[in-house]
Amino acid sequence: MTAKALTTASAGTRRPFLRRRSAIPGFALSLGVTVTLLSTIVLIPMLAVALKATQQSFPDFLDAAFSERALAAYRLSFGAAFIAALINGVFGLATAWVLVRYEFPGKGVVNALIDLPFALPTAVAGIALAALYAENGWVGSLVAPLGWKIAFTPLGVVVALIFIGLPFVVRTVEPVMRDLSADVEEAAASLGAGRLDTLSRVVLPALAPAWLTGFALAFARGIGEYGSVIFIAGNMPYKSEIAPLLIIIELEQYDYAGAATIAVVMLAASFLMLFVINAIQGWARRRSA
Repeated sequence: MTAKALTTASAGTRRPFLRRRSAIPGFALSLGVTVTLLSTIVLIPMLAVALKATQQSFPDFLDAAFSERALAAYRLSFGAAFIAALINGVFGLATAWVLVRYEFPGKGVVNALIDLPFALPTAVAGIALAALYAENGWVGSLVAPLGWKIAFTPLGVVVALIFIGLPFVVRTVEPVMRDLSADVEEAAASLGAGRLDTLSRVVLPALAPAWLTGFALAFARGIGEYGSVIFIAGNMPYKSEIAPLLIIIELEQYDYAGAATIAVVMLAASFLMLFVINAIQGWARRRSA
């Protein structure tokens, strides 16, 4: 066979670029469906909110976005979500450690209760928390003589966000902790490392990316939480009014542009916080690699 014939035969058997074999069956179709659903469910609604906010003048946008009442709602929503995510980060890590490293009676029940906030309707959770932490509730009556008031205060918002955010940290850290063999801790101990050294130099660096992911998920959920917070917050303007409630109030007053403006501000702040957290997470992953 001549060289020309070989060239013609190889060209005939060469696959076109768009028909190359892929490791994922139906990759083009799967990608198209994914992009379509992502655009329909996420991108287009966010774009519609942004376009609705731009239907007003720039001074009106600033007045609606950064009014004194809106700033107070932002401080409560983001501040309470951040504090609750930090608390969940500490106790969620400890809970995951106990579930993975120890065996004890009732472990299955505890493991199921961790997922209760996922299955429980948020309104039911809010009513239960408000009844429990009110001044005449089981917990509220115990702290009332000390001068502490939990329900219908910003502290009640933090309590509600802790309740709904704990599973995110536990379920994110738990698989990574299972993959972290106890032999690593035993090796560190055999080399003379104490418990605190083993925890700070071996365990926590390996869990840092997963922990940051759980923290980000709990924080993001807390920012937009409405159902479980609305019953225990008290909803006092400038004091215990969350930003999602302020959006609902603007909608009830038919101020759709104002509601969209507050939503855009929260969306931009959430994206910024998640970007920072993801950057820290990537840095922690590269450092632990």
